[in-house]
Amino acid sequence: MKIRIRRKSDKDISVPITTEFIKLESFLKLANAVESGGMAKNLIQNGEVLVNGESCTMRGKKLYDGDKVVFDGVTYLVKHAD
Repeated sequence: MKIRIRRKSDKDISVPITTEFIKLESFLKLANAVESGGMAKNLIQNGEVLVNGESCTMRGKKLYDGDKVVFDGVTYLVKHAD
């Protein structure tokens, strides 16, 4: 049996990217929101991840500067690293 700990955060977490966009699955790994790509795949396909307020089931969804990803009670902001 696997146990997942839910995190709660009052503040949004900014995650800088150095490219024009990043795929949702890769973003979750970069933000340390998940432990592996397989875990990200399952969570996304189960509809547990919100992108800009809507449930997203596409692992390859392209995220750009300013997009918001909500997972496990935490909001992550995509920010382009200058």
